[in-house]
Amino acid sequence: MLPLPPEATALLDDLEAPPRLTAHLLLVHDVAASILDWLSSEYPGLPVDKSAVLFGAATHDIGKTVHVEELSAPGTRHEPAGHELLLSRGVPERLARFAGTHGSWPAEGVELEDLLVSLADKVWKAKRVDDLERLIVGRLAAFSGREPWEVFLALDDRLTALGDKADERLAFQNNHPIRR
Repeated sequence: MLPLPPEATALLDDLEAPPRLTAHLLLVHDVAASILDWLSSEYPGLPVDKSAVLFGAATHDIGKTVHVEELSAPGTRHEPAGHELLLSRGVPERLARFAGTHGSWPAEGVELEDLLVSLADKVWKAKRVDDLERLIVGRLAAFSGREPWEVFLALDDRLTALGDKADERLAFQNNHPIRR
């Protein structure tokens, strides 16, 4: 597993992030890195800010340091809280935005980087979201000139392969306590 970016690790340490949150962010970051590697291979020259995606994947749920209850129950209060928390810690908007956009990917003006963080946050546990994947397929097809069905088939193969390790990832995350 790839280590989190040092800036993300420092933030999580400073905020005394729950171990389960850190484990989750590590897993999503690792899946995001795998998706980025695949994109580099399949779509050379694709304009994507890889370091932003990796930082976003490593911090997208940082608002759960404030709303710890959302580590074990559904909720979205962590999204605006995480965005504000990152901004208050001096993280630039271009990086802090992922805490707010990872759950609102259908919104207007969402960049490919936001979609990729959202995708990694779903696929790490083998969850597939048709609307999200369609948005990504559309962007990749427009960039490459390939037919959308062709792009979809390749993406589907990659996401299925990533989903094959979901049980291991879930077990890893769940072996970490919710509270310090």
